[in-house]
Amino acid sequence: MKVEQIYTGCIAHAAYYIESNGEAAIFDPLREVQPYLDRAAKDHAKIKYVFETHFHADFVSGHLDLAHKANAQIVYGPTAKPNFEAIVAEDNQVFEVGNYKIKVLHTPGHTMESTTYLLIDENGKEQAIITGDTLFIGDIGRPDLAQHVIADLTQDKLARLLYHSLRNKIMPLPDHLIVYPNHGAGSACGKNMSKETTDTLGNQKRTNYALNPKLTEDEFVKELLTGLTNPPGYFPKNVLMNINGYESLDAVMSRGKKPLSPIEFETIANETSVLILDTRPSADFAKGFIPNSINIGLDGSFAMWVGEMITDIKQEILLVTEPGKEEETMIRLSRVGYDHAIGYLNGGFNSWLKTGKEIDTINRISSLELEYHMAKEKLTIIDVRKRSEFDSEHLIDAINIPLNEINNHLAEFPKDKNFVLHCAGGYRSIIAGSLLKQRGWDNFVDVSDGFVGIKNTTLPKTNYVCPTTLL
Repeated sequence: MKVEQIYTGCIAHAAYYIESNGEAAIFDPLREVQPYLDRAAKDHAKIKYVFETHFHADFVSGHLDLAHKANAQIVYGPTAKPNFEAIVAEDNQVFEVGNYKIKVLHTPGHTMESTTYLLIDENGKEQAIITGDTLFIGDIGRPDLAQHVIADLTQDKLARLLYHSLRNKIMPLPDHLIVYPNHGAGSACGKNMSKETTDTLGNQKRTNYALNPKLTEDEFVKELLTGLTNPPGYFPKNVLMNINGYESLDAVMSRGKKPLSPIEFETIANETSVLILDTRPSADFAKGFIPNSINIGLDGSFAMWVGEMITDIKQEILLVTEPGKEEETMIRLSRVGYDHAIGYLNGGFNSWLKTGKEIDTINRISSLELEYHMAKEKLTIIDVRKRSEFDSEHLIDAINIPLNEINNHLAEFPKDKNFVLHCAGGYRSIIAGSLLKQRGWDNFVDVSDGFVGIKNTTLPKTNYVCPTTLL
């Protein structure tokens, strides 16, 4: 049996490709579908089915484009109600791909339509399960997402459904099965996922808290719901795109791949309500950027932070990227439904610099410089890490305003005195800094190496002269 995991680390996503005797199937594809078409072409195989484990919240699936380009059929599990042509399978229904069989196991709980697919080889032996967000390695899917789309689907109700799905459909399966989940560590669809992206079901039965047979239903629900943080704000919007359909990625890319001169770029920025998104590394952005830009670097959790910080999924966007990164940026935006890039600065930020146009900067200091200033004066320090990170350890008297909550807490950032921003390593604090700059704050510095640097910093015992003033 040929099963291939296609993992995309920047959004902790796993799609799956299976092939047998000239036929193939793709499970949970990303928005950009050409890699799946190319993979099937390599095997001289025809993609017969596009299987979806559920209506995804953390990304916009590529099911529609892939089905259209491959002339394939889309398959969802029981109770799904897509607003486009698709097969809504029955529980225990079997599909054939070449000599392999794919059995539908309805496993509601993460969502109502959540489905696990059991893979059976040409000899009739059960080999693996593609579990979507029902079962992860070390965790299970959170049951609180559907209520943001359908209020009646409470997290308690779905948690109880998930308890029975796991015990009645997953745990009775043989231990030798390989578990292929939709996500790994870093995804917001669970709370404790392993860095491993596959395992045997037997090992998960021994090590995954949710598969502990001694848990009562009430104990399971309490364990599952404890410690859940608010899901990212873009999740319900992605669910609706996956249910209702969306514009072809080809059209999205055609609209966005428009190189603009600095003059054209400035004219559009000044005459419309467009947002300027700069995706360069935080260190480069801090040294100089177009005024009113916000920075979300491609070198971090880009898609997630775009979804968190840009509240309008239909916002028109002008891009400033490192030269050659324009197309990658548009694809990564589209993965979370931001389809309205309308052009990019040709030649990147350097082309802006060469014109002599106005730029802005963010002052940065090192953790060593911060320690020096802390020894001399009392500072207002704002930590933009997650609450769980802050609760684990933080600087004494620091104020915690998590980055994903910043838009609701702007009044807490002082305007009448200087302050210091930091996160873990400088990525999130520059996002915060760019947003504050856009809204008129200029009385802060950022710690370039963040809390990681702060923890490891000790001032030299003698003759240390701080190279900077605080502001």
